[in-house]
Amino acid sequence: MKRRSPIFVAVAAGLAATTLAACGSSGGKTDAATQGPAPNCLPKSIVHDAALAGGKVNVSPAPGSVTANPDTQISFLGVPVGEIHDVTVHGSESGAHEGRMKGYTQGDGGSFLPSKPFHAGEQVSVHATIGQGAEAKPVSYSFEVDTPYPTASVGGFPTRTANPSEYESFRSLPGVQAPVMTVTKSDEDPAAGDVFTTTGPGPGKYGALIYTPAGRLVWFDQLSGGKVAEDLNVQSYEGAQDLTFWRGKVLSLGFGQGEDVVMNSHYQAVAKVKGGNGLKADLHDFQLAGDGVSYNTAFNPIRCNLSSAEGPVNGAIIDTAIQEIDMATGLVRWEWHSLDHVSTEESEVAPPEGKPWDWFHINSIDPQANGDVFISARNTWAGYEIEERSGKILWQLGGKKSSFKLGPGTTTAWQHDGRIQPNGEVTYFDDGSNPPVHSQSRAIRVALDFKTHEASLTSSFTHPSPLLAASQGNMQVLSNGNAVVGYGGIGAVSEYAPNGSLLFDAHLPLDMPSYRAYRHPWHGEPLTPPSVAANLNNTGEETIVHMSWNGASDVASWRVLAGGSESSLKPQVTVPSSGFESEAILTRKYAYVQAQALSSSGQVLKTSKAAKPVSYAASFEGGGG
Repeated sequence: MKRRSPIFVAVAAGLAATTLAACGSSGGKTDAATQGPAPNCLPKSIVHDAALAGGKVNVSPAPGSVTANPDTQISFLGVPVGEIHDVTVHGSESGAHEGRMKGYTQGDGGSFLPSKPFHAGEQVSVHATIGQGAEAKPVSYSFEVDTPYPTASVGGFPTRTANPSEYESFRSLPGVQAPVMTVTKSDEDPAAGDVFTTTGPGPGKYGALIYTPAGRLVWFDQLSGGKVAEDLNVQSYEGAQDLTFWRGKVLSLGFGQGEDVVMNSHYQAVAKVKGGNGLKADLHDFQLAGDGVSYNTAFNPIRCNLSSAEGPVNGAIIDTAIQEIDMATGLVRWEWHSLDHVSTEESEVAPPEGKPWDWFHINSIDPQANGDVFISARNTWAGYEIEERSGKILWQLGGKKSSFKLGPGTTTAWQHDGRIQPNGEVTYFDDGSNPPVHSQSRAIRVALDFKTHEASLTSSFTHPSPLLAASQGNMQVLSNGNAVVGYGGIGAVSEYAPNGSLLFDAHLPLDMPSYRAYRHPWHGEPLTPPSVAANLNNTGEETIVHMSWNGASDVASWRVLAGGSESSLKPQVTVPSSGFESEAILTRKYAYVQAQALSSSGQVLKTSKAAKPVSYAASFEGGGG
């Protein structure tokens, strides 16, 4: 199969729109801030086993790995840290490395933290004793350190100001510009969950977003300084249903450098997870696996002689990794690298000139109950089931070396968001585009027969328009069997019944990408007070009050208080909550106003600070509206 050079388009309902989305692009040209010839980084063998001591302990970097970062720690997983003794580490150029062992909070291992980085390109040998007493066994192995490709000078995607029709602005929150969500098919189920998504990079302001099924904004965590949020979801953390998302910088190479965030229903960050081993957390996935363990993706550009892959001699390649993190300590419990386990010959993308080769492009992680991990790789058109202890690939669905014969309709192209459902079926969002391979994007369910090694299509969900997304996207299977489909680069979200009928349909402005979209029930109550702003009308005889409470999901009405001083405020009027921001008109001029958010039973949820109304003319100077 001929390798393809990615194009970047998104087609929706007959409209073509260029999108500068974060995922799937092989990036614009970058200045290769490197000197001298690139090393031979493509491994001679791609079968690596991370298990040592008869399978009792697995280590990372894996024995024989060629992808260890110079700042790597050395992880031992499988026994209490007290059973890991006499660790010695020696670099072929950097010499002996002192360090210390630090245990994982889960009690099943620990990491050796070298006191200094390794040298790029050197061989590192590790010796240790595993076990206690007569059962203690010596182990020895080695790995190779990669040569990082610098990204400090790599920029992000270009941005532009959104058209005023594409966003909402608010008197009570000056400067906030939230994308408009338009609902084109209303949800008939009043108990259906809210819509969780993000926007950026692209036009407008970036951040994480929650909308009601009617398209009403609930929460917008607007970011600044070029930061982007991606993959807003709800996951279980320490017994609560919390928000999870990635936040950071998206490089034009098509990946992110930032941190993963867990936020409670009061919108407080209760955990932040950074990447380990000298790598930064990437935007593509963040999964909580319980017991204080999380999984994240990491992209690692390294210098590489690509002549054997018909690429440049002084080239670079993007190695992608999965990191299993101890959230309490930030230690890397386990790390897996694509370059160590998958041949670059499986890539559908040819090596480019002047920029790193994004040959694999991991875009999802799905931890299994037994410890194995299923991942999706966009640029090999395949999903891989990985044995966690060893890191070996147990089976592959799709791509050039599929373990299953692909039945009609099961072949994917540039797919995202691979998941294994409780019944064993695999689900994908099949973009089918960049460059176009299919006529429209779809979400699919695929059944696997491990006896006959055949894959068969059980369901396919396509939009009636149709929609063709160049990148990103996801499929969420709800408990009732319905499928929520986020169209990524297009910014649309739909819900389908099991039979494929469209139940709900909404979209952001078509040039605003949304990465993924989910639906969950949500009850948010911010600890910060509501926001209020007021101005006098043009005659100066009425007071117009605007109030909002960013993130509050249960405000039924607003009570407005007003008076001649902050100490003399009295209730004046109660108005129903009419949107993210509500308005009340008081038929007198007041010196101060205040707003109280009320529940459906009339209980005061929270009270704003007092605000002094501004004149009619001043209300048009630098405000929202």
